[in-house]
Amino acid sequence: MAGIRFYHDFDFEYGVMETVSPLVRRIVARNPGSFTGPGTATFIVGHGHVAVIDPGPSMTGHIQAILDSLRGETIDRILITHTHPDHWPAAPAVQSATSAPIHSFTPGVGDHIMQDGDVIEGKGWHLTAVHTPGHTPDHLCFALPEERTLFSGDHVMGWSTSVIIPPDGEMQAYMRSLDKLLDRDDKIYLPTHGPAVTDPKTHVRAFIEHRNERRAAILRRLAKGEATVPEIVRNVYTDVSSTLHGAAALSVHAHLIELAELGQVSTDGPPSSAQRFRLSAKKA
Repeated sequence: MAGIRFYHDFDFEYGVMETVSPLVRRIVARNPGSFTGPGTATFIVGHGHVAVIDPGPSMTGHIQAILDSLRGETIDRILITHTHPDHWPAAPAVQSATSAPIHSFTPGVGDHIMQDGDVIEGKGWHLTAVHTPGHTPDHLCFALPEERTLFSGDHVMGWSTSVIIPPDGEMQAYMRSLDKLLDRDDKIYLPTHGPAVTDPKTHVRAFIEHRNERRAAILRRLAKGEATVPEIVRNVYTDVSSTLHGAAALSVHAHLIELAELGQVSTDGPPSSAQRFRLSAKKA
């Protein structure tokens, strides 16, 4: 995609705890895929008494790798960026083995609700919750100020843009959350999938520009006449392989819901993916 510098170099070994920085280690689950990239990375913050961020999917091998790698250390906290099934289902098993409390934004998931600005402390480190809805309503990033690092979950990744899937995914919220990151001074992002992002503000600005360009292209297509989501995808995503048009349709639908909320497009009913969309009268 023009304007976005994607990161593809990612040196890792499945199931092995590797050092990322003085305060951060990582274990990658063997669950590669079109939405997970090389797999889900579980991050360990601190030494001796640690926090685990995104324990990952309910895979016996990955759970055991976390517990074996941290033998002799104490897991004090388990933190969840959001409740997609590749991020958190291992948490109960890790908790059962360690008695560590689980922290998330979502009521009913874990023991403690974390909201924007909440802080968890350990020996030599602090983690601050940064609420970044859009990919999901409950998405949290976690800031580690000692290393100016942001654990960005699925909100911002280096290898791909985030897919915004309605109804949980919400484009207006996502765009506001991207803007929110521009006010921060993070030096590096560590997403749950794929390599680190080493130029965060440039990367985020490129994501914002990309989404704005897609929105403008959708409006240009609708200026020629009403269309369905698949028709818009075929006209707008000419730079993307047809094998990715299914994922593109999800983002187009999210943009159309956003534009309907802004009063710029309309349909004959709720803005579902099955509807035909047109410019609203004031935009026509």
